Amino acid sequence: MDQPLNCETPPHICSNFHDTIEFIGKRWTGVIIYTLMSGPKRFHEIVESIPGISDRLLTERLNELVKEGIVTKKHLDSSTKKVEYELTPSGMALKEVMISIKNWIEKRNIL
Repeated sequence: MDQPLNCETPPHICSNFHDTIEFIGKRWTGVIIYTLMSGPKRFHEIVESIPGISDRLLTERLNELVKEGIVTKKHLDSSTKKVEYELTPSGMALKEVMISIKNWIEKRNIL
């Protein structure tokens, strides 16, 4: 089994781990990533997949994910209004983490 994270050595790993957990844990961010794991989606498809998220907040989170290199935003048909969002290879690398979290939740709910 892996060793638990020790924030005494080396400090940059602890800081990076903390920053990453805080970023993924931001409201709606994890579920947006999870939704995009099945493939590219247009904005309206993402909104429909996530009950309760507002257009404004989805736009904000998608922009953050694009800025962090986790999601790409591709313009379709030379239109600035038609865009598609897709996980980058870096974003897809989170798939195992997301599935592990989902499995952990399912196990907790059974107990």
